[in-house]
Amino acid sequence: MSERYYFDHGASAPRRPEVAEAMAPWQHGVVGNPSGSHRAAREARQAVEEARDEVGAFVGAKPGGVIFTAGGTESCHLAVVGVTNHHRRHHERSEILISKIEHHAVMDAAEMMARDFDSVSVRYVEVDPEGVVDLDSLHELLSDDTALVSVMAVNNETGVRQPLDGVNSISKSLIAGGVTTHTDAVAAAPWLSLPTVTASIDLISICAHKLGGPVNSGALIVRNDVAMDAVIPGGGQERGRRGGTVDVASAVGLATALRLTTRDLSEVNDRVSDYQEKLIAALSFLPGCEITGLGAARVSGTVHVTFEGLASDELLFLLDQEGVFASAAASCSSGAETQSHVLAAMGVAPERARGSIRFTMGGETTEADVDALIRILSSVVYRLRSEA
Repeated sequence: MSERYYFDHGASAPRRPEVAEAMAPWQHGVVGNPSGSHRAAREARQAVEEARDEVGAFVGAKPGGVIFTAGGTESCHLAVVGVTNHHRRHHERSEILISKIEHHAVMDAAEMMARDFDSVSVRYVEVDPEGVVDLDSLHELLSDDTALVSVMAVNNETGVRQPLDGVNSISKSLIAGGVTTHTDAVAAAPWLSLPTVTASIDLISICAHKLGGPVNSGALIVRNDVAMDAVIPGGGQERGRRGGTVDVASAVGLATALRLTTRDLSEVNDRVSDYQEKLIAALSFLPGCEITGLGAARVSGTVHVTFEGLASDELLFLLDQEGVFASAAASCSSGAETQSHVLAAMGVAPERARGSIRFTMGGETTEADVDALIRILSSVVYRLRSEA
């Protein structure tokens, strides 16, 4: 096998050469501690603060609201746990409202809080069959005990966009003083203008490696005056909201990836939208194939499908042999079926969810890649159908 066709940008995008170049000076030799006072420390601090400016601009927030983290998972964890911990110290009850389709970075953090503290509970906002959050469900669940509402901007499995303006409007208008809102914008950042999409949201989580940046690099951006506790105290870094010395290289790499994403956003969206339409049109003709969320607004880079009567692991194994790299939206094996919680929330039958695959594209994707995927996937599906 010589050719490789990468359709797993949603898991991790290829590292941009400009990112590696920008990080290089901060990955060897003397790298000062940004908290220090000598020249090396001042140089490091300047690089971090310039990166902070760019991260703030990427979401349309002030630089002072940027908290550098070790990735999207930590950013979501800090939002959920930090806000809830502060809330529970001032209230008898604390409820966390999350959608049923949240990434486990949000879901597991919320459920951990409910497990560890009797005064904390988690309530789940329903979604419709297309995977869009049901605002009526959110309306019914909100109460005076709600500490946080967290709804992702774009679902990481299906690529379906969520109504953040509606989420924020309900969260702020029904309860006196309003409820703090958070969005996991990791899957949205490569495709949407976050200053517009997240303009009303208090807390925004992003990461670098879905944008061609380094792994273990991300940020939680606090847009408004949100009361929250540090999850990692000590040292006073990041205005006391996240202790520990900031990794200069990671901050610079994140900022560079965001700058390049902004620069290329329009061109990449236009081109990949055409690829998405071509892919959907071709896959729709494959026997037993159904496109997920076809009636909802979606980002350009994701095509999520399910195959009736086929298993994800079988499809992915044969695709891998032919050089196509994709991922399953559910953890499946030939001996057992574990349905994606996202597809379960959408009401997708387990037998169909078992054959789910997510193809995610990026700026590096070419039309030749898409043509190869259509050809190879068609061959694999018909082969498996003939062997059934």
